[in-house]
Amino acid sequence: METVDFPSFVRVLANFRPTETNRARDYSRNRKLRFAFQLYDQDRDGKISREELLQVLRSMLGTQVTEEQLQSIAERAIQEADLDQDDAISFDEFKKSLEKVNIEQKMSICSLR
Repeated sequence: METVDFPSFVRVLANFRPTETNRARDYSRNRKLRFAFQLYDQDRDGKISREELLQVLRSMLGTQVTEEQLQSIAERAIQEADLDQDDAISFDEFKKSLEKVNIEQKMSICSLR
């Protein structure tokens, strides 16, 4: 069983703290996006491969969906986000694909104010 020490736990939790100012919000948004990107980019090569995306989807969805459905979700995500068509998603592509999503709201824990 893996363990996490308290300072590491607090550093991760800090990513979910809501912010007040526009400048802090922009910084927070970028930090949250980087955090989410790193969850997918398991080999830390700066790109989310189809297999990495599938691994995360499998761990999130488990047996709730079929392998065929997972493949379809991954294929659609790659098609929509992969602007340079290299069959992987870079951080810039990831960021661009989520530009209309309110990350600050979706990745904040209100009780951390």
